[in-house]
Amino acid sequence: MLEPSTPMLPTLRTIPEEDAVARIVLTVLQGVTSPHTQRSYALALGELLHLVRERCQPLSRELILTYRASMIERKLAASTINVRLSAVRKLIEEARRMGALGMQDAAELADFSNIRQQGQRMGNWLTHEQSRELLRVPDLATLKGKRDSAILALLLGCALRRAELATLRLEQIQIRDNRWVIPDMPGKGGRIRTVAVPRWVKEAVDVWTLAAGILSGSIARSVTKGGMVGANLSTWSIWNIVQSSAREIGIEQFGAHDLRRTCAKLCRRAGGELEQIRFLLGHASIATTERYIGAEQDLAIAVNDNLGL
Repeated sequence: MLEPSTPMLPTLRTIPEEDAVARIVLTVLQGVTSPHTQRSYALALGELLHLVRERCQPLSRELILTYRASMIERKLAASTINVRLSAVRKLIEEARRMGALGMQDAAELADFSNIRQQGQRMGNWLTHEQSRELLRVPDLATLKGKRDSAILALLLGCALRRAELATLRLEQIQIRDNRWVIPDMPGKGGRIRTVAVPRWVKEAVDVWTLAAGILSGSIARSVTKGGMVGANLSTWSIWNIVQSSAREIGIEQFGAHDLRRTCAKLCRRAGGELEQIRFLLGHASIATTERYIGAEQDLAIAVNDNLGL
């Protein structure tokens, strides 16, 4: 193990010590608002700095390209690699801004390209029948089953992100225009939206909260083996509930965000307008929503199904 004074981000002229590097990394992470992006950036910078320690070499363009190649060898998705490379660029830029790197050195270090991603990843989603089957997975005879039913209903019926669900409080579900909604919900990028809550979703939430004795506060909570209601669930616990439920209907590698995409796609197939789906998802533009749900490509009734050949 190297001594604390070992250079971590050396340049030709200035070599900040390890504590200085920690400050630079912390500044990079504090400049990111999304918890998910923060985790991705932290992982990327941790891997890169581990490589610096392991090689006992100054940080260089060649070392960054080695890190890039290692991610390709691990068969990480192009989008994942590019996010991590973005973290490296942020590190270099922050080091330059804080005086740890000269402008020329920073430019040389940042001279690497992203991974080219061919086409557009569609992601996973469920059909209407699969969605109904998923909602039937939780055992409503148990407290945990009631909890899981409410979680699946909120993710699938309201297109919530798991981070939004993890912090959702019962009192946030309110009446507006004679229907249940979650008004003024803060989302990604600081955007505020109002989310309509379908009746069947509200019923699932009521069944859970009544059985659990929840009158206010967080909806997503842990349940002990003894049937006691515990602390708030983490985003990863919510992800695990979705994944284990999906496995029960024979679907592997299916996460909470796939239920958000499923909601959007089912809304579109039911005749929902793109603008209204955009409001539901909290997207900044229609173009983002179109890319998200693949609105430009209908795979259920594809244009080339009716060639008459």
